[in-house]
Amino acid sequence: MAAGKNLASEILCERGFACVDADLLVHEAVENAKEEILKTFSSLAKEKNISLLNEDGKINRRALGSLIFSDPALVQKQESIVYPQVNALFEKFISDNNGRNLAINATVLYKVPLMRKTDCVLYVDAPFLQRLLRAHKRDKMLFKDILKRFLRQKNLFAKYKKSNADTVRVWNVGSRASLERKIDSFLRNHMPSDRG
Repeated sequence: MAAGKNLASEILCERGFACVDADLLVHEAVENAKEEILKTFSSLAKEKNISLLNEDGKINRRALGSLIFSDPALVQKQESIVYPQVNALFEKFISDNNGRNLAINATVLYKVPLMRKTDCVLYVDAPFLQRLLRAHKRDKMLFKDILKRFLRQKNLFAKYKKSNADTVRVWNVGSRASLERKIDSFLRNHMPSDRG
């Protein structure tokens, strides 16, 4: 969170990559799985006086998050419903962009089967304090809520290092130009030669 994934994705798009934001795909997947989500979590939500639907009839993702994120078993249950949908949307993105270099802007890509097809991972990171201040400024969240999110994302780099993909950590600590140079170096040294 707040390490610079979106900026890195923007830079890769400028380098000719077809880019997709996993968060947007997750939003679509949640809507695709709405009936199953409601069937699974409605009784618990009612118990806790939480409405899972917005006024427009779409899933209230923030309410769903507040219901499940304190219980790993509930998170796992929600992921088992949503992640197959997410993976299908990723597969469609790949099919729609056949022959192009692809960049997937994602925090937890390692949780979906698509990860097995990934050649390399550009893991964008920044020091803890810098991320904390960026997140607070950007999202106007309370520090305690940001810290809870940080805790949920603990040890992500290690999880990617265990994958089959060539995983490289790039530190986003300076200017955009500095990150661009690091990304260009990553592309020169880690992109498969047959794909450019």
